[in-house]
Amino acid sequence: MYNLLMTATELLQLQKQGTPYAVLDCSFDLMKPEMANSFYESVHIAGALPASLDKDLSTHDPALAVNGGRHPLPQRESVAQWLGSLGISNDMQIVVYDRNKGHYCGRLWWMLKWLGHDAVAVLDGGLQAWEDAGGDLATGPASPVAPAHFALKTPLRTLILTTEVAANLGKSSQLVVDARAGARYRGETEPLDPVAGHIPGALNRPFTENFNPDGRFKPAEVLKTEWDKLLAGRPAASVVHHCGSGVTAVPNLIAMELAGFGPTALYAGSWSEWCRNPDLPCAQG
Repeated sequence: MYNLLMTATELLQLQKQGTPYAVLDCSFDLMKPEMANSFYESVHIAGALPASLDKDLSTHDPALAVNGGRHPLPQRESVAQWLGSLGISNDMQIVVYDRNKGHYCGRLWWMLKWLGHDAVAVLDGGLQAWEDAGGDLATGPASPVAPAHFALKTPLRTLILTTEVAANLGKSSQLVVDARAGARYRGETEPLDPVAGHIPGALNRPFTENFNPDGRFKPAEVLKTEWDKLLAGRPAASVVHHCGSGVTAVPNLIAMELAGFGPTALYAGSWSEWCRNPDLPCAQG
């Protein structure tokens, strides 16, 4: 079972073993969400299924949302039904990837953990790594699949809500880590949300710092050194990750696990939910 990362070579081997598996393409563009399907149809791993951040991994119906923000999580039951409609069942090894250097596929990795499914891995290096390894590619729309049953199990990762973050603000039991770029964290610019700045007391670790230029995660020992420096002796178990809308915070969460710290929490509503509440404090600088 792969439950964190998988290399392109390991995926090639998995395909030959006869183990039940599913591959999902999470390629996306925040500024052009309508392009998700075009990305998939232009080229994807042969046999992969499409998973749009905007359409499949978020809900825009407040009655069905777990949290607020720009990309609210759907209810667990809704996600399980969607997976079943793709022919995905609990006995499968699931592999997620994108062509965006790992920016978006971590969202689905986390959601599957949240549903209680441990056998899910991020394809390290994404579509580019697959192409470099000589893996089969395909174009066009996804082929119809027979539906399956995906059962919910006990969550394997922790979801934190705005009320919890606010209640623990300033306490040693909570260390908020902001995954956005430094300029957004400091409040110098804000291209997506109505208020610029950050949650008071949050540390800044841009999620892009976890990757090498080719989109692969840095070695575990490098990540351990970098995260140790950021934590500065504070307990890793107290970390709550967030970003703009709960998506690109996940690479930080994955990086900590690669570094050996164990699972940490995700504040999925993130800055886009926090900054819309006039009763919550915002900091700059």
